Amino acid sequence: MKNLKNIFFSLLVLMSTTMMAQQTPAGKQKGSILITGATAHLGNGQTIENSAIGFDNGKLTYVGTLAQADRNSFSRVIDASGKHVYPGFIAGNTTLGLVEVDAIRATDDDAEIGGIIPHVRSLIAYNAESKVVESMRPNGVLMAQITPQGGRISGTSSVVQFDAWNWEDAAVKADDGIHMNWPNSFTRGRWWLGEDPRLVPSKNYSEQVEEVVSFIREARAYLKGSQSPRNLPYEAVKGLFDGTQRLYVHVNGEKEIVDAVNFTKENGIQKLVIIGGDEAHKVADLLANNNVSVMISRPHRLPNKEDDNVKHPFNLAKLLMDKGVVVGIEMNGRMNRQESRNLPFFAGSFAAYGIGKEDAVKMISGNAAKILGIDDIAGTLEKGKDATLFISEGDALDMRTNIVSHAFIQGREVSLETHQTKLWKRYSQKFGDK
Repeated sequence: MKNLKNIFFSLLVLMSTTMMAQQTPAGKQKGSILITGATAHLGNGQTIENSAIGFDNGKLTYVGTLAQADRNSFSRVIDASGKHVYPGFIAGNTTLGLVEVDAIRATDDDAEIGGIIPHVRSLIAYNAESKVVESMRPNGVLMAQITPQGGRISGTSSVVQFDAWNWEDAAVKADDGIHMNWPNSFTRGRWWLGEDPRLVPSKNYSEQVEEVVSFIREARAYLKGSQSPRNLPYEAVKGLFDGTQRLYVHVNGEKEIVDAVNFTKENGIQKLVIIGGDEAHKVADLLANNNVSVMISRPHRLPNKEDDNVKHPFNLAKLLMDKGVVVGIEMNGRMNRQESRNLPFFAGSFAAYGIGKEDAVKMISGNAAKILGIDDIAGTLEKGKDATLFISEGDALDMRTNIVSHAFIQGREVSLETHQTKLWKRYSQKFGDK
């Protein structure tokens, strides 16, 4: 009887694990594929009507008009007449795969203890079988930057794709950059202690900035010296000085952004990306002249300051693009993992407030790839790049028409079935019977 109970318990655990796991990743692409007749949105601001998109062995081999394509050279043809083809959308600055259920501490791995911990790598904590990650694909979100949080220097992010057995398979670009939370020059008083709750200049701002400056200077000295005894935090920032990594500075205020730009220039840091950048439009010329990109926050929010235009979060993309700044979208905020599936609709909101529709597509494809340093293999539909793309029945930036029929990651056709789609089918049948 005891053995029977043990067997039953083991089967129950196995069944629950299977139900919780993501679908088995797709096998390697077998045979060449040609998508015909669709409007192709290339991710660089251009479109091709009545297009043909061909790929083999996971790489794009033809991008052009259907009239010039050789159908006979492809083993499978997908008729997408009247539909749209897009490069896979890329979510920036998200904790996808690092937390599954917020209320269950054992599934929460988005932050480590410590103030300056650049050697903490988010990639090794990434859960490729996350059910939340799985739910991105039906909206065309096929890649993301997985980012640690907390502290002054949070750690190192990585770029992953959403069809993998484990984090090693998922990695598109491992350790793409270091994330720093820049100090705030203003602070609010703690009203519960009787302090003035209004914004006042922070007395600790200079001291907090000096803490970061000292660390970077010490790291540079360490890397030029004998590197003994070994110091992992110093070693982790080596890529900032040789250009192999980016410094992602999470900052919103005008003064703080200027200080961050000057800080990188003075310390030999080659590549800077601003995350958030709520007041970046005030110093857009400085950013453009120094090739500093900005990943702006989601538009569906209130302004950070009480006297800002209530539409400012929606207008920010246009204000920066008009000055020549490369702009993407970052996903930090409440429910950032679940909200990441709405990435294309956030881009659509920016399109409704001044930027062109194809510029909005660029924000989450070509621009995102450029900002993350993967534009040589992803982000646009160009011959030689990874065949990471999807077919939508309509405009992918509109939640009413973004109905994805096919999705491919590095040439592999991936499942679009998720926990949410199963529930939708189940309850649509229930109400459809009445």
